[in-house]
Amino acid sequence: MKLDKPLSLKQMAEFLGCEFEGNEDLIITGINEIHKVERGDIVFVDHPKYYKKALNSAADVILIDKAVEFPEGKGIIISEAPFDDFNRITTHFSPFKEWNDTVGSNFQKGKDTIIHPNAVIGHNVSIGDHCIIHAGVILGDNTRIENHVVVGPNSVIGHDAFYYKKKESGYERMHSCGSVVLKDNVEIGALCTIDRGVTGETIIGEGTKIDNQVHIGHDSVIGKKCLFAANVGIAGCVIVEDEVTMWGQVGITSDVTIGKGAVIHAQSGVAKSLAGGNVYFGSPAAEARTALKELAALRKLPGIVDKL
Repeated sequence: MKLDKPLSLKQMAEFLGCEFEGNEDLIITGINEIHKVERGDIVFVDHPKYYKKALNSAADVILIDKAVEFPEGKGIIISEAPFDDFNRITTHFSPFKEWNDTVGSNFQKGKDTIIHPNAVIGHNVSIGDHCIIHAGVILGDNTRIENHVVVGPNSVIGHDAFYYKKKESGYERMHSCGSVVLKDNVEIGALCTIDRGVTGETIIGEGTKIDNQVHIGHDSVIGKKCLFAANVGIAGCVIVEDEVTMWGQVGITSDVTIGKGAVIHAQSGVAKSLAGGNVYFGSPAAEARTALKELAALRKLPGIVDKL
């Protein structure tokens, strides 16, 4: 998320009431979590396991829980609770805004676009030309829909990210201020849910077709001309490259990449990145030919045991 007005490192530290190290005039132009950071961003980290990743990321300012060495040209803000302070930043610069009508503020609709009854549209939403938004659809804040897009009945585009921090008092939600982008010629089935980015974008690529009851998590990026059958579930921060096919009930864990042209058979579970151009099956998913041979061998096992 970009700031409407850039802040210096000193100004951000003063806003949070924290100490800082680095050039006090270093400019912060955006807020992002680690998977989406760009130059000028501030990012948070609160576990030593991820210090190196955050400090060496594109972010210029790191909100961190103790003073550490950091690369030249960057700055750090030292916080007792980086997660909480990051939430303070996002809620301040992108606060929750109540919906008081079926169409929010700053809504734009293109030529020959049809919106059926009982659709509800949040703030800062744009829909391009020749789209169809079916009955019962909810388009959350900051959703951007390009041209020739179909969204099926009762689908939710742009719900908050499923992102929590576990504390003694329970789970605390990370405030979502990102968006969803549906590119040209995307079709979304009925009862689908696509979560918006925490601070960045969840993207569905041009020409991708999605069946009913599919879930796509926050900050995931789906490529062009993909095909997802019913009940596919994709976690947050997943990259699916172009022309990938996933059949029914495929499940994908977070922070993995599915290579271009991969085909994943029904009810497979993906626990790590998969190379493109191959067919996969099983849980954990493996190349289909190998997985099927293993299943065939297992079926023979009772007969072998009986002969012992």
